[in-house]
Amino acid sequence: MSEAEVEQVRGALQAAIPNEATLAEMPEAEQQAIEDAAMEAAAVMPDKTMEDPMPEAATEPMIVLQGQFQDADAFHQGSGLAKLFELPDGSRLLRFEDFQVTNGPALHVLLATNPNPTSSDDLGEYIDLGQLKGNVGSQNYEIGANVDLSQYNSIVIYCKPFHIVFSIAPLS
Repeated sequence: MSEAEVEQVRGALQAAIPNEATLAEMPEAEQQAIEDAAMEAAAVMPDKTMEDPMPEAATEPMIVLQGQFQDADAFHQGSGLAKLFELPDGSRLLRFEDFQVTNGPALHVLLATNPNPTSSDDLGEYIDLGQLKGNVGSQNYEIGANVDLSQYNSIVIYCKPFHIVFSIAPLS
């Protein structure tokens, strides 16, 4: 399958998933059927690999926090490193290295207060850093200078429509 065809299938999968409000109005059995179908379809999609380079700077960036990704459960698995850098210009960057996570629909990167959330109820407060760029490879996410990093204890890969934790990186 060509990359364009894969992106077309990926887009069709995303479009087929109802929004959160529509899902909330559905009977639980129908929600579960849609979730199961979406997870099965996403799991067999080809990996989407990212290779964001680390930004170059006059002086070395400083690692503020870091953590190792771990599996959320037997199906939702992740590995690799999450590193939070403070760059010489004062900006902050979350970087994934040697990263891999189970493919899924509408995955997002969250900075969460709970150090080890296993479900949406466990997340605590969080900041959504945006949609996951790829399920494999190095990638970067900007973190606002106004964010108090001492309040956040994990990076979470999270499926927004179905409220499922895919992988967690407790930070220290």
